[in-house]
Amino acid sequence: MSEMIYDMAVVGGGPGGCTAALYGARAGLRTIVLEKLAAGGQMADSPLIENYPGFPEGLDGYSLGDLMRQGAERAGAEFRYAQLTGADLTGTVKHLQTDDGEVLARTVVLAPGASPRPLGLPNEKELIGRGMGYCAACDGMLYRGKTVVVVGGGNTAVGDALHLAKLCQKVYLVHRRDTLRAPAPNVRALENSGVEIVWNARPAELVQGEDGRLCALKVEDVHTGAIRELACDGVFAAIGRVPDTQLFREQVTCDAAGYFAADETTRTNLPGVFAVGDARAKAVRQVVTATADGAVAVHFAQEYLAGVEG
Repeated sequence: MSEMIYDMAVVGGGPGGCTAALYGARAGLRTIVLEKLAAGGQMADSPLIENYPGFPEGLDGYSLGDLMRQGAERAGAEFRYAQLTGADLTGTVKHLQTDDGEVLARTVVLAPGASPRPLGLPNEKELIGRGMGYCAACDGMLYRGKTVVVVGGGNTAVGDALHLAKLCQKVYLVHRRDTLRAPAPNVRALENSGVEIVWNARPAELVQGEDGRLCALKVEDVHTGAIRELACDGVFAAIGRVPDTQLFREQVTCDAAGYFAADETTRTNLPGVFAVGDARAKAVRQVVTATADGAVAVHFAQEYLAGVEG
């Protein structure tokens, strides 16, 4: 067992985690970030981010994540690339088990992120960044004047379709049922937006062009099995997200969808444990809201530490 006890351990090196590390280190807290892959989280998969302040020309997500890591390290935060395998967050000292040994900390900031639910098609992963996307607000500008398909029937899917309709020449909305699950005002707005709804259809195949980019989506009628090909430049999946919170759910209270039940203070039900970024129950999940969470978490972590140590 390591004898070092960190003031703060951050689980996850996405924008929320990197910001918590930056603010924590600058506040004089001995801070470590546990990240299983590379800084940036899901953001690292985005070919261009144009809605994060300070980068008027935009920046790819991997580079932005690496810059966030550099800033946190320059402030004094330590990064350890390891897979978390277990955790005991209930005591005054929190125990985090990884495949690279145990980490002890007085506070923990949970920033594991949330993964978009994939369509489950064979070449989907290969086409990410080459026509396959999961965040219309992040990547929609890449398809200005082009044709795109949104898959889903809930509020997120309808919102994505409405957003893209303002940018794109043509937008299809593919839904497996004959009614949408979005609120009535959004459905009415969709009816007047020019979006073409493809009812009772599910994605069947992502068609790849000779240049390696996605060029069409084949959809299957759920009743007849008939196949229709929608020529397009991009496909956005909006069929839900999966928060990466499974490891903590027996200790940290989550909502019905599995997101950490932490309010705008980022405090969870456990003293000294905070939740930030896409894994926190919240209305808007963007890079800028994740970074805001990270700053807020450190503020309340400092309050907690002052109370414990005082």
